[in-house]
Amino acid sequence: MTYDRLVCANCAAPVSEGRCPVCRANRERLQQEGFFGGLNGLNPVALIALLAVLIAAVALLAHQAA
Repeated sequence: MTYDRLVCANCAAPVSEGRCPVCRANRERLQQEGFFGGLNGLNPVALIALLAVLIAAVALLAHQAA
């Protein structure tokens, strides 16, 4: 998620402006996490299960296309 659309619950300003300490802290955290920062909270089993589902979906589509 990009921080340019987030609104701070503390000051009701866009987080990207960094008006209060809460905005600045969250903006810094989002910048450090990068694009795949949200995946850090998923456990490895969930990631493997997601990968298996994606592989099965691609295999099903390839089978139907043939």
